Amino acid sequence: MSSILDRFRLDGKVAVVTGASRGLGAAMAQALAEAGADLLLVARGDMSELQKSIAALGRRSVTLAADVGSVAAAGKIVAAAYEAFGRADILVNNAGIIRRGPVLEFSEQDWSDVLNVNLNGAFRLSQRFAVELVQRKLPGKIINIASMLSFQGGLRVVSYTASKSALAGLTRAMANELAPHGINVNALAPGYMATDNTEAIRADAARNKSILERIPAGRWGTAADLQGAAVFLSSPASDYMHGHILAVDGGWLAR
Repeated sequence: MSSILDRFRLDGKVAVVTGASRGLGAAMAQALAEAGADLLLVARGDMSELQKSIAALGRRSVTLAADVGSVAAAGKIVAAAYEAFGRADILVNNAGIIRRGPVLEFSEQDWSDVLNVNLNGAFRLSQRFAVELVQRKLPGKIINIASMLSFQGGLRVVSYTASKSALAGLTRAMANELAPHGINVNALAPGYMATDNTEAIRADAARNKSILERIPAGRWGTAADLQGAAVFLSSPASDYMHGHILAVDGGWLAR
């Protein structure tokens, strides 16, 4: 007789994780491997240590250097997964960039660059990933990495906010059409996490203090805080979840 914990296992599954070289992406990839999945790790940074960690778990991983924002990337990434493993069951759209600046001076380049990676790249890859599943009549999981700025406006991050708000809408729209095919499309919305993207904010004593005062948990989140939620949304335990934006935020939105 199987237990509820068995429904969180990913044995025999293959996960594609973009932005996997560091931070949240590396932590989620590690968690999926611990749950039993093999990995296609997509990033332009060094992933050798992550690969060693995955191998130590008895899982396989393949790396691919790709610019997620390029039009050709989606086909290249999905093809690489099928070539290496013969399947692709889980997609984690984690790759993202941020540009900061006042809205009155925000450049066209910074607007376009962020939207292209965070939104266009995620859409193209999700679409290509889903096409393959539907053609093969197989179920699958798509997990977008949203943000607190999928719900709020933020300051000096207009293109990032636009991209993450749109990504939440994309999650719901794709869920509506793909649920009948057995494909779950959901999103994780990390709260204020201690990553490279927030280093400047954490270094600003006043800004850091104001953020911590609003987080009921009283601390910045860590990459490890996303691991359980990532495994859940990748696993059979979440089979009846479609179009949900799951906040992992230390209570930020509740405040």
